Amino acid sequence: MAYAIITRDKPDSAHLREQHAGAHKRYLDAHNDRLLLAGGAMLDDGGTIPHGGILILDTDSRAEAEAFVAGDPFNTCGLFESVFITRWRKAFYHHERFVDL
Repeated sequence: MAYAIITRDKPDSAHLREQHAGAHKRYLDAHNDRLLLAGGAMLDDGGTIPHGGILILDTDSRAEAEAFVAGDPFNTCGLFESVFITRWRKAFYHHERFVDL
């Protein structure tokens, strides 16, 4: 089973996101081979302005999920207003159902 991390940016923090985007992307790349299953920014309805993110981690350890987000440059620079971590079960993916309903 995996963990989902949902983050929300602080208001008026676009400058932090822009300033630390490169470090954040390098951090995700460094964990892409084993830990990171999926991830991306949450965007406004126009699809252009990020205001948070969703990450899905391939781990059974809440402590590992907490450590992962703690080390994220977006977190260490103070971008996040909130971080929500929860277990996640893949039920549907790429038009395929993985659990009995």
